[in-house]
Formats: sequence, structure tokens, C-alpha cells
Amino acid sequence: MARPPQDPQIRIAEILDAAEPLFYANGYHETAISDIVKKMGVAQGTLYYYFKSKEEILEALINRHMSTFTSAFEPIINSDSIAPLQKIEFVIQSIFRTIHYKEGLLFDFLYDDRTLHLVDKLSRQGKQLVAPFLLKFIEEGKQQHYFDVSHPKAALNLILAILDCLIDAIYKKSPDDLLTCQFKLAEELMAKALGMQEGTIRIFINDL
Repeated sequence: MARPPQDPQIRIAEILDAAEPLFYANGYHETAISDIVKKMGVAQGTLYYYFKSKEEILEALINRHMSTFTSAFEPIINSDSIAPLQKIEFVIQSIFRTIHYKEGLLFDFLYDDRTLHLVDKLSRQGKQLVAPFLLKFIEEGKQQHYFDVSHPKAALNLILAILDCLIDAIYKKSPDDLLTCQFKLAEELMAKALGMQEGTIRIFINDL
């Protein structure tokens, strides 16, 4: 058997790379720790050295995808050449690009009655991740008179709730005409939340 990598991050990445396709192919509950170590060709104790449970592996997978997600829009965060509205649109589009993963939906194997608590956890983590950035952009827009909002946090909460509804509709595989209508209404509601004219915000769903 090959010697284990000296860098723990290499072994962790190997475990995640082995576990993720098994979760998608077989389901989260149906995938056992033994399946993961069998695919890796290592002893079960090797995996338990890095992760105490399957849920810890899932948590690491979620964190890895979220890190990749945030790195996509980090360059725009402090840019002075990009307007606050475009920053918000970019983050929202990044969310919808990210949830479409390898011709499927990211973490769709969690949308099962047995794992609803994990879906809720994933949703809360996602909100905690994007909320500070969106709030920063809303406050910038208010200061620069792009947005007419009396309470940026209230606008943020409404936008997050709208995004929740859209993501839920995508994972429930709503018909295209219904999804298109919901996205159109979402654009109108977000514009209203920011004190902007209808048609100001665009969320493209051609590739969704």
C-alpha cells in the first residue's frame, strides 16, 4: 500500500474526492464509511484519523464548495469601478451558477426527508456566507445614492428570503414557465426592496 501523504490537506482532499461522487451516485445515507475507504484503497482507521463521522466529511465538502464560491466574487468586493447594483447581481448569479453542478444540482442528494436538518444547515451556512457581502453592497449603494433604502438590513433580509424561495423552486424542479415567472417576480421585489425602478435588476436564468 502506498505511503500516506505527509501533508494532511492532501489526504483530506483525497477523502473528499472519494466521498463526493459516492454521495451523488448512491445517496448520502446509502454511502457507508466502508464504501469510501474501499474506493480509496486505505484502512478505515486512516479515514477516522481525519474525520470522526460521515457528517464531518459532508461538512468539509460544504466548506470546500463555499470557499470556491466566495473566491469567485472576492475580486469585486472592494472594487471602485463596479457599481453596487452590479456587485449584488454578480453575487446572486454566482449563487445560481454554483448550485448547478456537473449537469445536476449541488448537494441534491441531501434533499431527502431523512436529511432535511442538513438542508436547513446548508441554507443557514449559505446565508451567513453571503449576507455580509450583500449588506456591504446595499450600504455602499445607499451612500452613493444608487439605492433608496431606509434600513439596509431589512432590504437584505427580504432579498435573502427571495433567494430562498428561488433556490427551493429549483431543487423542487418546478416547471420552466413557473420558474421563469418566479424569477421575474423576484427581480421586481428585489428592485422594490432597494428602492429602485422595476426592471432595474436582472437575474438571468437561461442556463438554469
